[in-house]
Amino acid sequence: MGALSRPEEVVALVKLRVAAGQIKRQIPPEEHWGFCYSMLQKVSRSFALVIQQLGPELRNAVCIFYLVLRALDTVEDDTSIPVEEKVPILQEFYRHIYDRDWHYSCGTNNYKVLMDKFRLVSTAFLELGEGYQKAIEEITRRMGAGMAKFICKEVETVDDYDEYCHYVAGLVGYGLSRLFHAAGTEDLAPDSLSNSMGLFLQKTNIIRDYLEDINEIPKSRMFWPREIWSKYADKLEDFKYEENSEKAVQCLNDLVTNALIHAEDCLKYMAALKDNAIFRFCAIPQIMAIGTCAICYNNVNVFRGVVKMRRGLTARVIDETKSMSDVYTAFYEFSSLLESKIDDKDPNAALTRKRVDSIKKTCKLSGVLKRRGYDLDKSKYSPMLIMVLLLLVAIVLGVLYAK
Repeated sequence: MGALSRPEEVVALVKLRVAAGQIKRQIPPEEHWGFCYSMLQKVSRSFALVIQQLGPELRNAVCIFYLVLRALDTVEDDTSIPVEEKVPILQEFYRHIYDRDWHYSCGTNNYKVLMDKFRLVSTAFLELGEGYQKAIEEITRRMGAGMAKFICKEVETVDDYDEYCHYVAGLVGYGLSRLFHAAGTEDLAPDSLSNSMGLFLQKTNIIRDYLEDINEIPKSRMFWPREIWSKYADKLEDFKYEENSEKAVQCLNDLVTNALIHAEDCLKYMAALKDNAIFRFCAIPQIMAIGTCAICYNNVNVFRGVVKMRRGLTARVIDETKSMSDVYTAFYEFSSLLESKIDDKDPNAALTRKRVDSIKKTCKLSGVLKRRGYDLDKSKYSPMLIMVLLLLVAIVLGVLYAK
């Protein structure tokens, strides 16, 4: 039955399906804006949904910011580009966004289309307000320089790991904070909190994407810091072999514990936001990150395939995240789920418990916790209710498809 056995997720999935249909009908008619919003849906459906929370002007700026950085990331990710060619492109990318004629063929699938038609992104960028343009240019320049640095440098220490994540994600936090400020809706957040917002998301992705990165063709991409993984193996690729499962999971748990250090900064950042649309835009990905950490923790399947939150659970998070009460509740429940998986024999068990306890204490002290059941393995609803709901969903979907 999958998600259909969870009524609370089925309803959210239907709402998500309706919202996705509305996005497609709202694509602007102008060629360049139409391309940007269509491409956004293709390279990140979840981000395309979340961005709809924002007002039109800020939504356009964030859309272009995302696509510019996605294009920059595509250059960095393409391991077939020679280093001597890749480094100057990364370093000069912030200049190319002003050039309506510039494009560079690399990447695969939708990312290749984005790069081949980058002129349309540049055209849209040049229609943004000057404050938005300057913020995007600054972050693109700094990120490109940081990426170029790590093309020629391995992630050896935990400090290297934090620095790399700062360049590729912490700076995104900086940029978004500047865009929110330029829109006149938010105070400029402290850089330390903006940085943590990016690092928590990036470290979660790096942890989850181990297998995809290590199997990258023609060359592996390795972002797990040697200072951590060398405690458990001679080579990073050893973790994908079944005979090394115990050590692989211990290393995984070490990295999740490292990521959790950013969670409380993220809560502080979100608690300070004033605009509800911006709040939802920021909060949903952070809840997804703490949820993914909980699911990945102590989970050997990270080394066997793709591990991620159920689509129905994701839909619930998108539908139910409306206030800090919802954020505190989600962080508390997903932290509780992670806590339930801690093995006392794990080398980092005590530190993991300490960080989880600190997150849960912060959430409790808010005094606004609810009960969502994000940490439950099975639905709290009866099979009869499930059957009735399935019938109702079938009727609603029939009406939607008829339209």
